[in-house]
Amino acid sequence: MNYPQEYIKPYSSNGKKVEQVEQMFDNIAHTYDHLNHTLSLGIDKSWRRKAINWLKPYRPQYMMDIATGTGDFAILAYRLLQPESVIGTDISEGMMQVGKEKVRKEGLSDKIRFSREDSSSFSFNDESFDAVTVAFGIRNFENLDQCLSEMFRVLKKDGHLVILELTTPDKFPMKQLFTLYSKVVIPVIGKLFSKDSSAYKYLPQTIKAFPQGEVMRGVISRIGFREVDFKRLTFGICTLYTATK
Repeated sequence: MNYPQEYIKPYSSNGKKVEQVEQMFDNIAHTYDHLNHTLSLGIDKSWRRKAINWLKPYRPQYMMDIATGTGDFAILAYRLLQPESVIGTDISEGMMQVGKEKVRKEGLSDKIRFSREDSSSFSFNDESFDAVTVAFGIRNFENLDQCLSEMFRVLKKDGHLVILELTTPDKFPMKQLFTLYSKVVIPVIGKLFSKDSSAYKYLPQTIKAFPQGEVMRGVISRIGFREVDFKRLTFGICTLYTATK
C-alpha cells in the first residue's frame, strides 16, 4: 500500500526519496540537535522519556533504535533501561558521526554502536531484538509497509515496538496554531540556523501527510503486530505508538 508522505521528497520530484533524505540529513547533521530542541521548545525530551518508560516493565536487553540520527534516543534508552546493548541504525553517516562522538563522550561506546542500514532491508537476522524503537523518523521512510515488516521480522516473539512521531493536532485552537507554526515558524527558523532551508519545508509537509492515530494503528496491525495502541501527547503534537509481536 502507498501512503501520501512516501511521495514527498526534500529536493526534487525526480530520484529516490531514500537518497534525498540521506543527503538532507547529512546536510543538517551539525545543527540538527540544537534546532530540534529549539523548534520543540525542549518538549521532545519528555516525549522520548515517556516512550522509553513504556518499555521498562519488559526489560529489553537487545535493542535497535531505527533512524537514530545523532543518537539521543539510543543514549537515553541505555541510561533508563540498562540493556545489554543498543544499536542505532540510520542511512545518514553524517548524523551518526555526531552520534558516535556523543556516545564516546558519554563513555558508552562499548554499549551503543551504530550501523548504516536501509530500513527497508536490514542486515540483521530474524528475531534479533527484544525492542525496536523509532523516534521522529518513520515519516521519512520511502516504503512504510516494507519498513514495518522488517521491524516485525527482526523482533523476537513477544518483542515490542515503540514509535514516536510528530502529528497534527485535530482540536481548536492547537490545530490552527500548529498549522501556523509548521508553515511559517519552522521554515523561517530552519533557514536562519541551517544551511539547508529545503529540509525545514519538507519536514512539516511530511507531518501533515503521514498516517495518524487510528489510521496508523491500522497500518501497524496489518503488518501482524498485536496489542497496537497509541497515545496523543501535548495536545496531539506528538503521538506514541506501541505494539507487540
